[in-house]
Amino acid sequence: MGLWSFAKDAGKKLFGGDDAEPSVDELKKEVADLGLEAEGLDIQVEGDKVRVAGVGAVSPSIREKIILAVGNVTGIGAVETDEADDGDAAPVFHTVEKGDTLWAVAEKAMGNGSKYTAIFEANKPMLSHPDKIYPGQVLRIPQEGVEA
Repeated sequence: MGLWSFAKDAGKKLFGGDDAEPSVDELKKEVADLGLEAEGLDIQVEGDKVRVAGVGAVSPSIREKIILAVGNVTGIGAVETDEADDGDAAPVFHTVEKGDTLWAVAEKAMGNGSKYTAIFEANKPMLSHPDKIYPGQVLRIPQEGVEA
């Protein structure tokens, strides 16, 4: 089982009002709109936590993208998955800080700013442009030898 924290007050707004809780249908639509494989996923919302079951059946990169797709939504503070330890390396995520650029994130997380393109590619389709990141957003950090 995995549990990841997100900035509850940062992210994409899928629903109206500041106190509105995201609905399961809105989160499923967000995953589908991003073109991520959502067949067999069971998404449940419990306050500011989202539980996602069935992600163990998809590739590690798609699993991580699904976690980010539902976690980087305003009102979501945590994402929990049902996946068992199947020998895959634990995902590496980075929370964007004020003033960060993808270059700066690459320097911090990968030791080389010029690897920002790998981070950009690893976060498609959630990122549409390398300059469009925001504080509180959580990004995938690709690992050597792991598919983007």
